Amino acid sequence: MYTFNSRIRYSEVDKNAYLTLESLINYFQDCSTFQTQDGPASMEYLKENDLAWVLISWQIEVNRYPKLCEEVTIGTVPHEIKGFFGVRNFFMDTKDGERLSVANSVWTLVNMEKGVPARITDRIIEAYPVEEKLPMNYAERKITLPTEGEHIPADEIVVKRHHLDTNNHVNNGQYIRMAMDCLPDRALNVKSMRAEYKKQALLGDVLYPDVMKVSNDGKLIYTTNLKDGQGKSVCTVEFK
Repeated sequence: MYTFNSRIRYSEVDKNAYLTLESLINYFQDCSTFQTQDGPASMEYLKENDLAWVLISWQIEVNRYPKLCEEVTIGTVPHEIKGFFGVRNFFMDTKDGERLSVANSVWTLVNMEKGVPARITDRIIEAYPVEEKLPMNYAERKITLPTEGEHIPADEIVVKRHHLDTNNHVNNGQYIRMAMDCLPDRALNVKSMRAEYKKQALLGDVLYPDVMKVSNDGKLIYTTNLKDGQGKSVCTVEFK
């Protein structure tokens, strides 16, 4: 288990002074980056070997969003490393141990020069000690697109420089921001989110959101399918 402590900043909260979902994802991503940099398989090691971890899916469950200035602990637990894949939990707790959020994520190690999956090296295995996975209601990784429901109009999205990460691809969290911006109520209090990543978007690409709203037992479910110009899915995000 790897953890770090923080305090909720003004730049991370919404109009009601609660942490946003995007900021929560940034905390989780930062946590995995910190663990990588503190271990023997740093980002420099990965770059030298033309390697990068590419996220395949997120599942994030939120019990409560922390408030401005609240002290929190963010942690990650790698619980499976095999072949090309790595699977890790994340969590955010209060300083008193209240579990605010828990997540699961699936990653693939990719040879960036060849654009193909790469076998995990002994050095990478050493960097991420595997532990028992955290308790949570694990959902399917693949998201089934709804065939019925209300279609929500949404504008096309042009990939800008601020969307990119160090791999020159759209950052994982930016896809979630794009998907949320397509919802009719931007302040939707998301308690559960799943994302499935299918291909990488680059600078200048245009994404076409297909947004559906479904009511299930009185609970609203929004699914945003971000598609490329050929109609192929780039990233699908489900909000509950």
